[in-house]
Amino acid sequence: MKFARTFAIVGIAAASAVSFSLARADFGKKEHHIVFQVSRGDAPTMNLTLNNIVNVAQEYSASGDSVEIEVVAYGPGLTMLRNDNSPVKDRLKSIKASIPDVTFSACGNTLAKAEKTEGKKIELAPEARMVKAGVIRLAELQEKGWTYIKP
Repeated sequence: MKFARTFAIVGIAAASAVSFSLARADFGKKEHHIVFQVSRGDAPTMNLTLNNIVNVAQEYSASGDSVEIEVVAYGPGLTMLRNDNSPVKDRLKSIKASIPDVTFSACGNTLAKAEKTEGKKIELAPEARMVKAGVIRLAELQEKGWTYIKP
């Protein structure tokens, strides 16, 4: 009886291992989820972030893996996603066109404060969307297991 139970457990474990190996062989792909924080308002930091995104997307695409990328901009980094004065506005457009799984998220709290300070409505770049709070968005993604990068 003990032998039969041990044999059954070993059999189930072996079948599971084979099943997992076959599933991995069929798909052979890995999913990656990466969030970039942009909280500095200078063009070199923004360009470094965008360079990183292009490099990551190219590397994973070449290996057959998929990658989902989100940029969360807040504080001075919101400048990256502003339609009026972003030093990287043209790059946002070309990157979004060539890498569809990139999301550019602007902090709503920072946007509201900037609008109050400047006394005008601020439009985001068409490639950007607004989230309520940039720091909360970063925390939520990290809690879901996303890899966090701050260039």
